[in-house]
Amino acid sequence: MVKSNINALGIIFPNYYDSLVPELVNERLMGSIPFASRYRLIDFVLSSMVNSGINSVSVLVREKYHSLMDHLGSGREWDLVRKNGGLTIWPPYAEKGMNLYGGRIEALDHTLDYLRKQKEKYVIMADTNVAVNFDFRKLVATHEANDADVTVAYTVEEIPEGSLKAENAKRGMYYTFDFDESGRVSKWHINTKEKGVHNLGMNIYCFNREYLINLIDDAFIRGNIYLERDILAKEVDKIKIYGHKYIGYCSRICDMKSYFQENMKLLEDENLEGLFAGGPIYTKLRDDNPTRYINGAAVKNTMAADGCVIEGTVENCILFRGVKIGKGAVVKNCVLMQDTVVESGVKAEFIITDKNAVITSGKELKGADSFPIYIAKHQVV
Repeated sequence: MVKSNINALGIIFPNYYDSLVPELVNERLMGSIPFASRYRLIDFVLSSMVNSGINSVSVLVREKYHSLMDHLGSGREWDLVRKNGGLTIWPPYAEKGMNLYGGRIEALDHTLDYLRKQKEKYVIMADTNVAVNFDFRKLVATHEANDADVTVAYTVEEIPEGSLKAENAKRGMYYTFDFDESGRVSKWHINTKEKGVHNLGMNIYCFNREYLINLIDDAFIRGNIYLERDILAKEVDKIKIYGHKYIGYCSRICDMKSYFQENMKLLEDENLEGLFAGGPIYTKLRDDNPTRYINGAAVKNTMAADGCVIEGTVENCILFRGVKIGKGAVVKNCVLMQDTVVESGVKAEFIITDKNAVITSGKELKGADSFPIYIAKHQVV
């Protein structure tokens, strides 16, 4: 792991876009949703911070965070067990009189005493609805080169189909930017419906720490809630906001369909290599046995984590840890989370199962690429 500090501390918001995938966050938050066979979504941004030399990271949770706390533990897997800095999880009732926050301003206001005590010059903020292997050192370099107050990371792409849905636009805002010749943000758009390629925000920001403290202080007094909507978008002419273009691979989760498709994209070598290019991605260890392929098993184009036992036919699937596929079962185009059991004779296609789900013998289940069937945690079908 990278040991050199880039003079920045990290803040992660794992709850901010929970409403985009209500099925998957019934008992967890966005940051702890399983992704890419053996990881959780928070692993990508957290590992990226550690690989970039950020050794002080705060996770501001809002609700349903027990699963995330179990996953992160003390932060040992990310080398964040430290006397100074390390990993800090901020639960919503950590202080007397603290309420569930509605936006970033309310969340950050409760951490101002902590921020004032820190010595780092910059604050990196990120959400967990984007899986990306991000080099935050480049973001900070762009920030310093422009002498910016705020730097926003963005990609150049079309807005994902899921984000354009009316119901999803209400659940989670997305942002696009116009830039002037110097790279400064001249216009901040919220939930634009214009078609075509945009400078689409990644919800990754770099702030000067002192500037962020003053910004939150003033905004909270005025009753503002949302940092982007209430402050940054309205005051681009006053705040020096610059852009940092990200060119690498990026997975965006904006609904169940995109969750399924972004997982399935990783079956293509180019996408898998793109996501894991750069520093390694760390996660909680389970110490399972290697996957076992029993005589008669037929497996094609499948990503299988450790601990799986496969006796049937599996094609174009993402299998998480401990998945069991029974004899004679035929499973195609599925995302099966940890400890899912598919019994003998089952035929399943375009299915998402949550942890510990069971599909009993002889069942035939078939969804579609545009509408995968979801089986909830511990559900027996």
